[in-house]
Amino acid sequence: MREDAESLDITDVTANWVNAEVLRAGLDARIRSLADLAHTPLFFGRLDYVPARTFYIGRRHVHDAEGDPMVIDWRAPVSQPFYRASKKDPQDIALRRRFGYAAGELTAYEDEHLTDPSDAETGSRLLQAEIERPRVGPMRDIVATIQPEQDEIVRAGIEGSLCVQGAPGTGKTAVGLHRVAYLLYTHRERLSRAGTLVVGPNSSFLHYIEQVLPALGEMSVRQATVTDLVAHVPVRGEDGAEAAGIKGDARMAQVLRRAVRSGVSMPQEPCVVVRGSRRWRVPADELASLVEELLSRDMRYGAAREALPQRIAHAVLVRMEQAGEAPDDRVQDAVARNAAVKAVVKTCWPAVDPAKLVLRLLSDPEFLAEQAEGILTEAEQQAILWAKPARGVKSAPWSAADAVLVDEVDDLVRRTPSLGHVVLDEAQDLSPMQYRAVGRRCSTGSMTVLGDIAQGTTPWATASWEEALRHLGKPAAAVEELTLGFRVPRQVIAYASRLLPEIAPELREATSVRESPGDFSVRACPAPELDAAVVEACREALLHEGSVGLIAADARVPALAVALDAAGLPHLAPGTETGEGSRLTLVPATLAKGLEYDYVVLDEPAAIIDAEPDIRTGLRRLYVSLTRAVSGLAVLHAAPLPPALAS
Repeated sequence: MREDAESLDITDVTANWVNAEVLRAGLDARIRSLADLAHTPLFFGRLDYVPARTFYIGRRHVHDAEGDPMVIDWRAPVSQPFYRASKKDPQDIALRRRFGYAAGELTAYEDEHLTDPSDAETGSRLLQAEIERPRVGPMRDIVATIQPEQDEIVRAGIEGSLCVQGAPGTGKTAVGLHRVAYLLYTHRERLSRAGTLVVGPNSSFLHYIEQVLPALGEMSVRQATVTDLVAHVPVRGEDGAEAAGIKGDARMAQVLRRAVRSGVSMPQEPCVVVRGSRRWRVPADELASLVEELLSRDMRYGAAREALPQRIAHAVLVRMEQAGEAPDDRVQDAVARNAAVKAVVKTCWPAVDPAKLVLRLLSDPEFLAEQAEGILTEAEQQAILWAKPARGVKSAPWSAADAVLVDEVDDLVRRTPSLGHVVLDEAQDLSPMQYRAVGRRCSTGSMTVLGDIAQGTTPWATASWEEALRHLGKPAAAVEELTLGFRVPRQVIAYASRLLPEIAPELREATSVRESPGDFSVRACPAPELDAAVVEACREALLHEGSVGLIAADARVPALAVALDAAGLPHLAPGTETGEGSRLTLVPATLAKGLEYDYVVLDEPAAIIDAEPDIRTGLRRLYVSLTRAVSGLAVLHAAPLPPALAS
């Protein structure tokens, strides 16, 4: 198919050079979309329908030289029974075949006769082997192993938004990414115009998942963090937990709305427009009524500012008509551009620079007190003020939370463009103001919200999905829960779930379909010997196939890096490509969320807990760290473990 596209001769087939360029760009895009990924098989299953019709199911559509289909895209309706058919509900499928691969080579196949009563229903060994296959490198797609409850979420319609609460290892991130691929397949034209976006918690996470959509043939989906979305100012500073929590509170939206409109004033002088030999006068009280009418409407500040000169021009045109003239739209536009009208607008409705407004709010105690009166307490106002007044936007000590405030003001001034679909992963960690920043980017589109309340590790982590969806502007979104794990071994998820009564008592404990319990150990050792014991545990883990992650409190990372170097164990930073001889990654606990490793060595749980501002957040951080393992987990500690994990 790619060679056919490359061999097309489009010379002299268009009327002009513009059409030729458009045609060439389309053809080049088609050729790029047909690129192969090394060691990625084109098909992974087969369906034999009743009556006899056979379809091979794969990552993308493939046809032969005559145009007849050889492989059916997994997203096509005819492929759906591959994921949902069963003995109880065969869905007209006589046989379902799964293919097994090793390094791109076909190695095995397995048949399920769904309509044959003599063929007992057993679990798929190939499916189990694929789920338990070692993880090396970036996250891979799960297109061959999607389960029925996951498939229902993947194929949910685009009309409504969807929230997925998923325990560790339930595949919620993969489900969200495959949902994007499915929506692009079924609503290609609509989403290609409006655009799609995947929002992740940090750049390491985005690097980890970046190959999933290209493996499914989707190259145009943008991936970003919340910080990337609101990059209006250079972020150099960092807030403490108290200041960040207040700046992230939804009440700040009210403060900012007041601040944006604080510069609007009522006209004190009439507006006199001179056209030719005539002078047209609009009294100050009439101008004031125009300003008040615009203030009363729920319009964006910039749109209202653009409307004001037109309103004044209309008042002038009414006077012209009363005087017997017949002005048209061109006259009204000319009056709106008149210097006298511009002077009124500049005085009464001044332009607002979002960054400068937030800078003033965080630097000027009196201005902040005026705008936050009745909304923030005096103590809260003091907490968010900068220690030193900033001299300018570029030199200001902007924090990540400040950038979100600038984005809020920017939207109050002018509408943020809306995308067709947004996937928000690890959503439980966002503040209300961050939710608002993401939500306004799909105000007219739909969302897929992914997260786990139990993994909320920020001081402002959401208490409920109902609250989060309200801030996102999607209060009617359906909430689905995934509790069947496919990644975390049974013993590991059971051990980590002991923390749920303290960190998220309302959630159900996850179960695992993993047949192997996994390698699991908890080892105590004296404090002076802890570093050496951790290094030795990493060495043991590297004897196994797959990736190894050493997860530790951020403050412990430098010392462990020195110990690994001294022991001759090369290691990587999160998000770095693994390769031969470099399968070990040293992971700060604050960056572990969303990542997965075949074997995890967890250093000193007490240090991970103590690094957080409160015990509940610390236990949640520990819960996240414990559940990064795919095949094995070794916990090493010198300090006492939390009571729930001690026995």
